[in-house]
Amino acid sequence: MLYCSRGPIFNNLLSHSLTHSLTHSLTHSLTHSLSLSLSLALYLSPPASLSISPDRSQFFKLESVSLSCEVQGNSAGWRLKRYTVSGDRSDCGRKWGKQQGSSCIVSLIPSDNGVYWCESGSGEHSNAVNITVPAGAVILESPALPVTEGDSVTLRCRYQGTPSDLTAVFYKDGSLIRTETTGEMTIPAVSKSDEGLYKCNNSKGESPESWMTVTGENMRNLDFQIIWFFFTGSS
Repeated sequence: MLYCSRGPIFNNLLSHSLTHSLTHSLTHSLTHSLSLSLSLALYLSPPASLSISPDRSQFFKLESVSLSCEVQGNSAGWRLKRYTVSGDRSDCGRKWGKQQGSSCIVSLIPSDNGVYWCESGSGEHSNAVNITVPAGAVILESPALPVTEGDSVTLRCRYQGTPSDLTAVFYKDGSLIRTETTGEMTIPAVSKSDEGLYKCNNSKGESPESWMTVTGENMRNLDFQIIWFFFTGSS
């Protein structure tokens, strides 16, 4: 019978093998987590962002809006583009808008309805915003850009005539929320559950629907802090 003794050499080999296996597994797991984190960071932090002033999705005819591409690093080659409901895809300054420095100023008409974004020569994209110019005389003032959980947000139902702040009824995803005699509704601290399609109506008509996006900035920051701690051992 062949008999094998587990002496110091065997124990050292076993210890080395287990340590190498554990280290490889942990390194692979951490590297994978870091890779996912960096990918998420890149997704959450695009190379450019589109800002809009005033920050809302709906406008009356002939109201002006300023759109700007805020680029991280070299801004050369970035252009503001749009795609309208009529199928027109073009840059600011060609068929619409007036370039003023880094901003594009647009005096809006219903044919300007569409999605707007910034794009580089290599095809990189910023966030996009929707702009609606209804034919009617009632609009809903709601943020075009994402709002952060915990922020206070006010929605306004506006009539183009006088008075502009009539009693209004507000809806989310087709369901009635409440009626406000002031024509505006405030959400003191928005949460993810407040994300959705909003519209309003008053005695003069009904607004189109606009989507409000809510982001959880605090949770994203916590996620990155945890991963940073995991790799550095410090907060």
